[in-house]
Amino acid sequence: MLDSFLVRAALAGLGVAVAAAPLGCFVVWRRMAYFGDATAHASILGVALALSFNMSVFAGVLVVALVMATTVSTLSGRGYAMDTLLGVMAHSAIAFGLVAVSFLDGVRIDLMAYLFGDILAVGRVDLAVIWGGALLVLALVGWRWQQLLLSTVSPDLAQASGIDPKREQLILTIALAVVVAVAIKVVGVLLIAALLIIPAAAARPLAHTPERMAAIAAAIGAVSALGGLQLAYRFDTPAGPTMVCVAAGLFGLSSLVSLSRV
Repeated sequence: MLDSFLVRAALAGLGVAVAAAPLGCFVVWRRMAYFGDATAHASILGVALALSFNMSVFAGVLVVALVMATTVSTLSGRGYAMDTLLGVMAHSAIAFGLVAVSFLDGVRIDLMAYLFGDILAVGRVDLAVIWGGALLVLALVGWRWQQLLLSTVSPDLAQASGIDPKREQLILTIALAVVVAVAIKVVGVLLIAALLIIPAAAARPLAHTPERMAAIAAAIGAVSALGGLQLAYRFDTPAGPTMVCVAAGLFGLSSLVSLSRV
C-alpha cells in the first residue's frame, strides 16, 4: 500500500493535521500566531546546519526550533516585548540559514521544497518520522491538557492551583517545535503557521468546548490535507499551498455559518 506516492502523501498530510490541531487551538487562544510563524522561519537555519554536519534534517530543524522557542520564552518579559523578540530572532535565523546554505559546497538543495513543502516526495522514513512526532505531540498535549488549559485561561489561577504557567508555556513551545520539524517536509517553512492557525480558527465558531474545538480542528485539517492533495493532483498545482487554500476556504465557510447565527 505504501508503494503509492499518493498514499504516502495522504498519510503524511493526515499526520501533520492531527498533530497541528490541538496546538493550533492553543496558538489561537494564547494569540501566539506570530510565535509559530517565527519558529517555522528559524527552521531554515536547522536545514543548513543539518546539511553542514551531515545529519538528519528533522534533527537539525528540531534542535533549532527548540532553541528558538526556549530562548524567546526565557527572554520575554525581561526588557523586550514578545513581538520584538520574535521579529528579531525569526528574521535573523532565516537570514543566517539562507547565507549558510550558500556556503555549502557540493550540496544541492532545493530551497523551494523547504519553503513551500514537497509532500509528494515523502518516503517511508519521512512517514515514520511524521507519525512518530505526531504521536509524541498528542501524548504530550494529552498528558498536560488540563494544566495547559488552566494556564491559558488564567495564569494567576493556575499559579494559585500549584501549576507553573512558565513550565506549561515551555511544554507548549517544545510541542510546537516538534510539529514544525515534522511539518517542514509536508507544507514547508512558509505555510506551517497557516496549517496551525487556520483549522483552529475555522473550528472556533463551531465548538462550545475546548475538546470539541480541538477535534473539529483536526477534522478540518484532515479535510484540508486530503482535499488539497486531490485538487493539486487534478489541477497540477503545488500541493502544500493548495492544502492551505482548502483550509482557507473552510475558514470562510465557518465564518459564514458564524455570521448567520447572529
